[in-house]
Amino acid sequence: MGKKLAGDALEIADHIKGSVLLGALKDSDIALLMPYFKVKNFEKGQVLCEPGDRVLYAYFPCDTTLISLRVFLEDDRGVEAVVIGREGAAGGIVSQGHLPAYCQFLVQSSGKALYISCADLERAKEKSMTLHHFFARYADCLLAQMFQAVACNATHTIEQRAAKWIAAAHDRTGDDSMTLTQDNLATLLGVGRSYVAKVMSGLKKNGALETSRGQLTIRDPKKLKKLACGCDDMVRSHFQDVLGGIYPARRTK
Repeated sequence: MGKKLAGDALEIADHIKGSVLLGALKDSDIALLMPYFKVKNFEKGQVLCEPGDRVLYAYFPCDTTLISLRVFLEDDRGVEAVVIGREGAAGGIVSQGHLPAYCQFLVQSSGKALYISCADLERAKEKSMTLHHFFARYADCLLAQMFQAVACNATHTIEQRAAKWIAAAHDRTGDDSMTLTQDNLATLLGVGRSYVAKVMSGLKKNGALETSRGQLTIRDPKKLKKLACGCDDMVRSHFQDVLGGIYPARRTK
């Protein structure tokens, strides 16, 4: 990527820098993907894919963009299975074909994301075994993240899970403030709003954060981390072992 670029190619190159996952690729593999990438701004609450839809694209969040993968229950409640930021991707990363989506892809934090059709991604992977294996390793990391979420939801308190989610979003976006209502957080965690209200009140009392009209501001990341469970650290460790250094670093300031 040392050559001078112009127009759309320059914009694509700039946004690749905003994806830690893509930034870990070899230059030769980036060159294979560049002609196929497009970039777009996605708004909070935008649905990229519904359960049962054919998965036609792979999305790579850049910088502060977050995408939630939400699973629906028989009563139509949606619960977040995993949140993906600049360390990852959502969509047809390893599938060979337009398979139906099992979950909903929902933009949780607005911003730019690169996207590529699954067909074009497959063509690029056919030309490079290193690219093929890289995304296979990422799929392993994403699966580990989902496994950990299952264990976390089954064993940890609502306070621990809420603190973990807010801290993880803080790590990924770098923003001390985020748009997040109690209803939003209750939906993400799959619990009642009254439980979340009690948890948020406790987090405010100990000085970890403040809330105001749907806005949440982190005041003391260290306190927030102490209240969170260790699940995010375990996922980070696996990412480190498998892909090395792409998972968001802890923010303590």
